[in-house]
Amino acid sequence: MADAPTDTLLITLTGRDRPGVTSSTLATLALAGVDVVDLEQIVLRRRLVLGLLVTAPPDEIAVEALRTAIEETARALDMSVEIERGSGDTPRRARQRAHVTVLGTPLKAASMGAITRRIASAGGNIDQIVRLARYPVTAFELHVSGADPSVLQVALAAEAAAQGIDIAVQPANLVRRGMRLLVMDVDSTLIHGEVIEMIAAHAGYEAEVAAVTEAAMRGELDFEQSLRARVKYLKGVPASALDSVYDAIELNPGARTMVRTLRRLGYRFAIVSGGFSQITDRLAADLGIHFARANELEIVDGVLTGEVVGAVVDRAGKARALREFAAELGLPDEATVAIGDGANDLDMLAAAGLGVAYNAKPAVRSAADTTVNVPYLDTIMYLLGITREEIEAADAEAGIVTPAPPI
Repeated sequence: MADAPTDTLLITLTGRDRPGVTSSTLATLALAGVDVVDLEQIVLRRRLVLGLLVTAPPDEIAVEALRTAIEETARALDMSVEIERGSGDTPRRARQRAHVTVLGTPLKAASMGAITRRIASAGGNIDQIVRLARYPVTAFELHVSGADPSVLQVALAAEAAAQGIDIAVQPANLVRRGMRLLVMDVDSTLIHGEVIEMIAAHAGYEAEVAAVTEAAMRGELDFEQSLRARVKYLKGVPASALDSVYDAIELNPGARTMVRTLRRLGYRFAIVSGGFSQITDRLAADLGIHFARANELEIVDGVLTGEVVGAVVDRAGKARALREFAAELGLPDEATVAIGDGANDLDMLAAAGLGVAYNAKPAVRSAADTTVNVPYLDTIMYLLGITREEIEAADAEAGIVTPAPPI
């Protein structure tokens, strides 16, 4: 036989945040002998909102006594209080739940309003909103129940494009909390620019190579054919030029922060590149990345021959590398995150549990799970539910100084 419906009281206190508000309120409730069914509080600009759902006392006299005691406690704390009585079973969370991450620079009220309307129209309810960051981007995570995550993703992708913001939708499950493998493209993702063009500059063919690279990244050319055609331009470049190229490489902003922070959480990293192992292996060693796979330039007598050695790491090869690295770690594909910007990253993004198009070409943005169109690689961590405050606190413990945020 099912339990009888439980009468409840919803108690909401608002006012200036100070120590002792929650403990004083709970002490008053303890005297009444009620059970706490749900509890939540938020602090916004030093203003506290504390909500408690408790079982109602057994009779009206006891209810009124509790109401009087809570009101007296609120007055002593200089807080406002509302008490609402309800009855019926305690609502259960809907089975279908999702995390919706919203990024904007800036994030306007009109955009947030449009997002919440889309969620409602998809049958979703926003249970909680958590601020992840306020600089250099604004980021919020919405905990949504009642909507199919796949339906929500389609609806919000359209809204993200209309609003010029980034939105990621992920099912709320244990995979997000476990150890994961993060696989990154290198050129124009981990680093700024394209290594092959930097090498081609030493041969005087930077413009020619850049034109072919751009067409290949848009998906207009077969990647292997385009790679071999571009490498031909490198013939005769001394191998010592690769040292100069490596020294000139600029990591995208936030790259070191992302790797450093996620390594603390047990993440594993891989870089998979259509570029060259002579560069990527050094990047992996420098950043503490666990796996690396790329093409190998042929070098004979200290000079580039204009050829590559072995099989080319192409679009299919990138996805294959992701699966092999995950298998080596004993992880399912669902526990992987892939980040890329070009057409040759599409299979890798599709194979991952979360595929992120990072400042990507239009064809890649439309195919990926989510997009990030801000020049900060560490914003990827917001998609994983990690806040800017947590990142900075961990860095502070390690003696790493973070610049003060803007007021």
